[in-house]
Amino acid sequence: MGWRPRRAAAPAPRRPRWCRGGGVTWTTPCQKSSAYWQSCHSSGESPARIVERMQTIIAEPRTETANPRRWRVLAVAGVAQYLAILDLFAVTVAFPTLQQYFGNASVSSVSWTLNAYTIVMAALLVPAGRFADDTGRKRGFLTGIALFGLASIACGAAPTLATLIVARVIQAIAAALLIPTGLGLVLPSFEKREHATVMGIWTAIAAAGAASGPVIGGLLLQAGWRWIFFLNIPFTVVAFVIGLRILPDIRQQADRKLDLLGAAMILGATAALTTAFVQAEDWGYASAGTLGCLVAAIALAGLFAVHARRHPDPVVSPVVLRHRLFRIALGGIFAYYLAFAAMILAATLFLNGVWHYSMLRASLAIAPIPLSCLVLSPLSGRFVARFGATASAALGGAAMAVGCAWWIVFAGVQSYPLMFLPGAILAGASTALLQPPLFGASALLPADQLSLGSGATMMARQTSSALGVAILTAILARTAHPGLSDYRAGWLFMVVVGLLAMLAGLRYRPHAY
Repeated sequence: MGWRPRRAAAPAPRRPRWCRGGGVTWTTPCQKSSAYWQSCHSSGESPARIVERMQTIIAEPRTETANPRRWRVLAVAGVAQYLAILDLFAVTVAFPTLQQYFGNASVSSVSWTLNAYTIVMAALLVPAGRFADDTGRKRGFLTGIALFGLASIACGAAPTLATLIVARVIQAIAAALLIPTGLGLVLPSFEKREHATVMGIWTAIAAAGAASGPVIGGLLLQAGWRWIFFLNIPFTVVAFVIGLRILPDIRQQADRKLDLLGAAMILGATAALTTAFVQAEDWGYASAGTLGCLVAAIALAGLFAVHARRHPDPVVSPVVLRHRLFRIALGGIFAYYLAFAAMILAATLFLNGVWHYSMLRASLAIAPIPLSCLVLSPLSGRFVARFGATASAALGGAAMAVGCAWWIVFAGVQSYPLMFLPGAILAGASTALLQPPLFGASALLPADQLSLGSGATMMARQTSSALGVAILTAILARTAHPGLSDYRAGWLFMVVVGLLAMLAGLRYRPHAY
């Protein structure tokens, strides 16, 4: 046999330039995936990895052009959300004034001006958002902002406490339309790469509304409690006029059914449980009315659990609750806002009723709570990046517990710098630390469950706020004029639920998934 030269090995096929970040653009996902298969299969990549990457390419969404008016859309929707959250917490500082104005009404009666708002909003957030998806988000938002303004007029002009509570229910329906619809208008107006920034701004607006509500409410009380509601009118008019011109008309038709029955069950269960706590002192803890409300709450909650498994699109989907990490975050949010809502009300009533501060002085004394939150919120992202979401959430719950424990220990010392200020700073810091990691748990859900997770999160926050106020009201209603021992009992309740939020934070470990 003669000698033959050895044939050189064929060069490995080069990947298309789109795989290497070059300039070739494939017109369809199918062309893109086909090129990927041919290039990567010959390069020896595992079949499972190839299939996984192809599915990602085929599912890749088309790049959407950002709305040139997107920042104005965010401003209009952000103002609406701020007003809705502000009116939730601004009313807390008006409790003593409302008691005097409406003929020495009891704290339990006046508390329904807050409870009615939170309960109705919590139950209707998800159905209202889905209704707006079907009928048009712009129409839903404009309807909500107009109704919110009209309800604010009715609240400010209310001649009786009962009329004020009914007007607050209407205001809550409007707020339930505004919050999810506003976010549904904002996100599609931005490119996907901007969504993280937008969500950070959106969350900060909600936190600012919650934290600044008592301070602004206290300042407005100097002109009369009615101005807490009349303040909304010029902002709603401006938001409506600008929104009519610039908001995009987005409609998301989907084969979904509104779960009004499920919303009614949640509303009824929360209202019954709240009534049991609020009225227990007047009715008696073992009275037929109190026990009947507890039984009704348990029965309605059980019926909703059965209903949610059968309904094709329930208000709170059992699907999101199967995700262990999301359940932990939801529990932490629920426990934290039990303490937060009760803490805001207790601080106001304590400063006014025990230390005899005027409402203006009391609102200024509470100011370190929102100020510390606003100062620390921009730094919370760095804290999470360096120490992790677990540490941030756990420290947030611990800060709430330690702040309320400080008030228990130093309650007998009537010194604002020594007794009240440290606890107020810790309470504000707790919001900045705990809220970002736990509210971000929705991002851990599959993409098709993000809206369900966001709705469940908002519902948990609103429901727990109502229950926190109800429990504090029950504690303080034991005497006609609550004293140090009553407030110590209320703060002890906040310490307990703050520790529960801390435990939830310790179990919240997204890096492990």
